[in-house]
Amino acid sequence: MAERVTEIYSLLIPLSDGRLIVPRACVAEVIGFHPPSEMAGAPPWYIGTVSWNGRQIPVVSFEGACGQSIPPASGRTRIVVFHCLGSKVEGGYFGIVSQGFPQLVRVSSDVVRPDNSRVFPERAPVICQVRMVNEAPLVPDLERLEEMIADETRIGTE
Repeated sequence: MAERVTEIYSLLIPLSDGRLIVPRACVAEVIGFHPPSEMAGAPPWYIGTVSWNGRQIPVVSFEGACGQSIPPASGRTRIVVFHCLGSKVEGGYFGIVSQGFPQLVRVSSDVVRPDNSRVFPERAPVICQVRMVNEAPLVPDLERLEEMIADETRIGTE
């Protein structure tokens, strides 16, 4: 009997220096970038909040959350709106700034391999890096990112 190939529709999200790869089901929508309302006292990676579908959602820079410099917005910049995996972020959604429009890809075990060429800080919102043909996208730790957002949101309201 032939082995069944399991594929996951995923998005490659452009960053300033690389890409993230996430299951398509994690993403609610990709919207045009507009400057977020800043939150006083928040760290630089917590860009602020934007209005989306009648609610205010937090928006973050993934690069900044990893301790890198935050790229400036350009005409190609987008906000990728994610469904929260847990209940820590009020409203159930958050956005990550993308340096272009995400690309839809089908991923299977035939095209993805672990890539242990980089080590990430223990508290960084990165699970791992994978190798796909000519790319090495990062798999973000969305739960860790939600914790980081929830911590900053709570601090901002105290």
